Amino acid sequence: MPFAVPLLDPADPPVFRIVGPTGRSPLLLTADHAGRAIPRRLAGLQLSAAVLDTHVAWDLGVAGLGERLAARLDAFLILHNYSRLVIDVNRPPEAPDSIVSLSEHTLIPANGDLSIAEREERRTALFEPYHLRIAAELNGRTRRGQPSVLVALHSFTPVHTGQERPWHVGVLHGRDGRLARRVLRGLRREPGLQVGDNEPYAVSDVSDHTVVVHGERRRIPHVELEVRQDLLATAAGQQEWAERLAAVLEESLAESFPPLQGGSSSLG
Repeated sequence: MPFAVPLLDPADPPVFRIVGPTGRSPLLLTADHAGRAIPRRLAGLQLSAAVLDTHVAWDLGVAGLGERLAARLDAFLILHNYSRLVIDVNRPPEAPDSIVSLSEHTLIPANGDLSIAEREERRTALFEPYHLRIAAELNGRTRRGQPSVLVALHSFTPVHTGQERPWHVGVLHGRDGRLARRVLRGLRREPGLQVGDNEPYAVSDVSDHTVVVHGERRRIPHVELEVRQDLLATAAGQQEWAERLAAVLEESLAESFPPLQGGSSSLG
């Protein structure tokens, strides 16, 4: 039975926003956790404004990084506007942590004991439109003969569950590491930069959705980049990282990619 009041009302922000819709670069940038909006009907998930301002709710600094990187590269960028605490658009919707009731040490009371209908409502309203728009962009590029390279942007907290994370940036990939290997080499040439290979996270079918569905399954080159949040705390830091990543990505795309076993890549 449909809900009497839709999850999103006219006063709520749109599900996503796009920067550089006509970007000429083959790079397509995503920022799954760029926003911290909560649908008004959910009353802030019963959380304080202080909690919604932390890494628990969103990837701090990644929106500014993405905007600067898109401008530097003339690239298409899509940013999700809603908090991952409503639904995580970088998780398969059937995953247990698609909608969490505990994030690190923070309880999310409003997410406890959700019905199947309530979970489905969030998926339909906030998950599907975002991924349908990414798919539409990639499909359009294929029709136009425009190559595509997917770069998923994220940021990570310097300390998680009491453990310090020493990396400045992590380069993540799953089964297809063609682009990730080039990005790793490029970043590791910089003295003093600590670069994680599948750190602080690794890509898998159960923990990730965007690069798995839109990158691996389409067999296009892709990478997930995680920048430590304290390095993105200022506009200057975001610009510094945008310049650093832009240079490495441009270098990584200078040569065509070898075909994947059993098929060719879109750039091959």
